[in-house]
Amino acid sequence: MWFAKRKAAPIRSLVGEGTVLHGNLGFADGVRIDGEVHGNVVATTAASLVVISEKARVFGEVKAAHVIINGEVKGPVHSTELLEVQPKARIVGNVRYEVLEMHQGALIDGELRPLKTAEKPALVLAASNDA
Repeated sequence: MWFAKRKAAPIRSLVGEGTVLHGNLGFADGVRIDGEVHGNVVATTAASLVVISEKARVFGEVKAAHVIINGEVKGPVHSTELLEVQPKARIVGNVRYEVLEMHQGALIDGELRPLKTAEKPALVLAASNDA
């Protein structure tokens, strides 16, 4: 996979288990969420990582380059590089991604859309009345 060439952003911030944060969380590099966030979780740097653990809950938008979800997200998710949706993930909201890796057991209740949509070729009929 092409992401193996790039070194992952270091996790410099942690929302610990049992912590409830009310408000938006802007971060540089990486953040791990084990607690609860009532607000948007948005990266301020291009090379960024969000890890939402199995016990975590986020009520708001999640936006970063590399997003790993194994907990609950109620809100839109936007990943500009790789979105990993692990087995215990529960997402209620629309999802935008560059590359998607989804494990068996994960649930998404929303619209899945790639960031780049390939151009559809023009429709060509096999049989035509003009022939």
